[in-house]
Amino acid sequence: MAELEEMEAQSFREEARAWLRANFPPSLTNAPSIHFVSDRHAAESNPDWCLWRERMAAKRWGVPTWEPRYGGAGLTQAHGKIIGQELAAIGGFNPIRSYGTMMLGPTLLEYGSEEQKREHLPFIATNERRWCQGFSEPGAGSDLASLQTKCIDMGDHWLVSGQKIWTSGADQADWCFALVRTDASRKQGGISFLLIDMKSEGIEARPIVLISGSTHFCEVFFNDVKVPKGNLVGEVNQGWAIAKRLLQYERDSLSDVKAEITPLAPLAHQYCGTDVLGRIDNPDLRSRMVRNAMRHEAYLATVSRLAREAKSGGPGYGVSALKNLWSGIIQDRAELLIELMGASGLGWSGEHYTDAEREATRAWLHSKAFSIYGGSYEIQNNITAKRTLELPA
Repeated sequence: MAELEEMEAQSFREEARAWLRANFPPSLTNAPSIHFVSDRHAAESNPDWCLWRERMAAKRWGVPTWEPRYGGAGLTQAHGKIIGQELAAIGGFNPIRSYGTMMLGPTLLEYGSEEQKREHLPFIATNERRWCQGFSEPGAGSDLASLQTKCIDMGDHWLVSGQKIWTSGADQADWCFALVRTDASRKQGGISFLLIDMKSEGIEARPIVLISGSTHFCEVFFNDVKVPKGNLVGEVNQGWAIAKRLLQYERDSLSDVKAEITPLAPLAHQYCGTDVLGRIDNPDLRSRMVRNAMRHEAYLATVSRLAREAKSGGPGYGVSALKNLWSGIIQDRAELLIELMGASGLGWSGEHYTDAEREATRAWLHSKAFSIYGGSYEIQNNITAKRTLELPA
């Protein structure tokens, strides 16, 4: 039986490899997929990206494990893993990947009504409907449960008033999944989970300029925004439990293998040169690059082991540890890349720097946020200590 399963897996791998190589636009090889996830304008102005999205959407491989009625291909997790591996092998990425597929989609599959699933999931599966996450507030960051955005029951609709901050892509999003306060007398027990159309009257999204030069974070103001009653996910005042599950899915996606990660060695050879033995001509840098590569390999092995051990069909509390591990690895890698490039790794603008060098500078600055967003480093350690290691409070 194991041999048959192995034969089936190999057959599908060959099918996936052939299709991906025939359909993935070469111009997008090793392109940073996060660029397309966070910048809708950059994505939709790139004809090759649009073509790649159309092909993957038609193939239903953007969310291969979702049921066909929700826009997926109805494949197993093993099939989905093979698709991801073959994508990485050609320097490709999933053009359907978005906040909808990484966070909201899995959450709706678990908690949403059938009507909500049919209304939203097919559009997420084709990346036609962009989502943003309305969780953090100016006075509710790490202590998210202290959020104050009000949601009043008006009988035939909800009325939402308040402010959200650090909302990725809010100025380019079609919809927002938000946490709102429906009961001021309780903390976690007074929060509900709401789906809000960003075209609704009374919503204003203001981009925030970051140190990396990007503006994908926004502050969002809700001024007496009317929301249909059917947009409530789950029950009133049960949003905290749903939000915790969504954050698990988010951390799981953040700790997933990134297809755009490429080896540093070729770049080190280019910028640092080699010694008489053909090694990178900087022993200290070389040893630190090896340590980073070893951590990366150990991380991948840990991900595989936890996947085999998982029995619940979804991410568990172990994703908090994985998220922190991945943040450290990718931040170290960004530092190493800047170091090996030398002065060329400090480019911001001008013809003296290549596009790759300018991108490396911005990626290095952007990497500083990896240990903050999706739950800060310290919060993830607390979750690991309490939920995984079962240490006393």
